[in-house]
Order: sequence, then C-alpha cells, then structure tokens
Amino acid sequence: MSLTLITGASGFIGSCLLPCLSKEEFAVRAVVRDLTDGLFKGVQYVRIDDFNSENDWGQSLYGVDSVVHLAARAHVLRDRAVDPLAEFRLVNVEGTLNLARQAALAGVRRFVFISSIGVNGAETFDFPYTSDDQPAPHSPYAVSKYEAEVGLKKIACETGMDVVIIRPPLVYGPSAPGNFGSLVSWLLRGVPLPLGAVHNMRSFISLDNLVDLIVTCLNHPAAANQTFLVSDGEDLSTTELLQRMGRALGKPARLIPVPVGVMKVVANLLGKGDVAQRLFGSLQVDSSKARDLLGWKPVVTVDEALQQTADAFMVSRK
Repeated sequence: MSLTLITGASGFIGSCLLPCLSKEEFAVRAVVRDLTDGLFKGVQYVRIDDFNSENDWGQSLYGVDSVVHLAARAHVLRDRAVDPLAEFRLVNVEGTLNLARQAALAGVRRFVFISSIGVNGAETFDFPYTSDDQPAPHSPYAVSKYEAEVGLKKIACETGMDVVIIRPPLVYGPSAPGNFGSLVSWLLRGVPLPLGAVHNMRSFISLDNLVDLIVTCLNHPAAANQTFLVSDGEDLSTTELLQRMGRALGKPARLIPVPVGVMKVVANLLGKGDVAQRLFGSLQVDSSKARDLLGWKPVVTVDEALQQTADAFMVSRK
C-alpha cells in the first residue's frame, strides 16, 4: 500500500480528502497544526507549528510515495503586512519548494500541488481559460502560486519527480469559508441582496469533485507533469447561483435587480473593486483536458453539491 503525505490536512479541502483516501485504501500521513481534534482512525499525524523554508521534512517523508500539497498562505482579508507579496512568497513559494526538494531527495514519486485559477488571471471575456494560456496572475497570492509552479517544474526536470498542478476556481461545499460561506449565511438570514440582475458566467468546483480529481491525479500515469484546470462542468451567473442555493436551503433568495453598472461604481467608491469583480465579472475554465487525458468527470452535479452544502449548513445551525 503506497503512503501519501498530505499538508494542510485539517483545512477545508484536506478534511474531505483524508477520509476519501482512506476509503480508496491509501495509507495516509497528515500534516496538521493541531493534534487535539478532527483526527481520523488509521491516519498517521505529523504536527508542525509553521510552514516555511526552514522545515525539516526528513522523518515525515520516510516511506512516502506521493505528496498532496494543500498548505498555503491564502487570501488574507485586511492584510496588514507591509509587503504582502513577500509574506505570500515565504510560505507559498519558499516553503513549497523546500518541501518539494526534500521530497525528491527522499524518493517521492509524485507531487500534487493545489494552485489557483488566479494564476491564469482574474476575468474571462470571449473564451474560457485553459492550462495552455499564458499565465497572468493578478494578485500577490496568485503571483506566489505561479512562482511556486515555475519552481516545481524546474525541480521535476532536475530530479525526475512527477509534478501535477491543479488550478481550481472557487471551491464550495460544507463549511465553505470566505465569500461563499458569507453568501450562504445571508441567504439563511433572508437578507435582501442587490444581485438579481447579474448576467456573468463563472465556473465553480464542488469539494467532492475537486477531491476526486486529486485522487485520480495521484496514480494516473497520464497526469505526470501536467497542469489541469477543473470545474463542475456547468457555469452559473451570480444570480443563478444564489437562486439555486436558496432552493437547496429552502429559503428562496431575496434578490433585487439593481443594475450592475451602478453597483460597480458604488463598489469602486468604497474601495471594493476586487469584490465587485468576483461578483459581477465572468471567470470560466475549460476542464476538458482532465476529461480527455484522465477520463475524469465530476462525481456530483452542481445541484447535488449545493444540496449537500445546504444540508451541512442547516445541521451546523442546530
């Protein structure tokens, strides 16, 4: 039985990946910051305080066949760092490449890196993003993910360790953090939202579908040294997403059809242009490469995933 090391194992994606790998009969070693709760039977745990370029992974990598690298410094609201890009680089670039170099030296066969669609850019217009597009990272976070990708490809060339890169768009599911979680909370409270006339198109990926692709990439021969964009295969406008999430919650979305142009002006005046872009801009991805090369397809539909998400949020409120 091959042994897989997972960093960020207690996070949003990692906590779903762990039980999935166990069901698939993988041996798992999980890297976490806290050993007090949420532990899975049969999983080996490794505790680290901080993820950086100084970590010694020697014992943690002993016997490991593959690595899924989820740990990262993610988007930080109200980031007070003097140089945000430098802070992202410490973890997302230097920490990642330090782990990858030690993994290659330890004989790890495959390194699966969860990157971000932000490496491609912030918005699409006439065509969806593909993995062959010229990268255009739009934020310090996305720049750090792109620089990590470049470094990982170099390590792969120098050492022969397979590297697989996955760039997901917004990931949603039970206990989803960030903007998606906020939208669900507003819907549950019945808050009227001025988002009833948004006609953009955005790709999303449910947690179950992303985890299934990660598992596929761990062993599929054709995944070696490839970059994959991934989505649920059905793109939605912000308005439609809220309407369908509201139906799943049993709380019809209260959406007011305010013109998008007006909301963009207000958002820019308030210094929230980035939020407006995510709500009103389009961002579509072409995930046909994963389907064609790996034979992968989503394991749940959008409506099934939204219902699972809604059910979990309702349970958490009891």
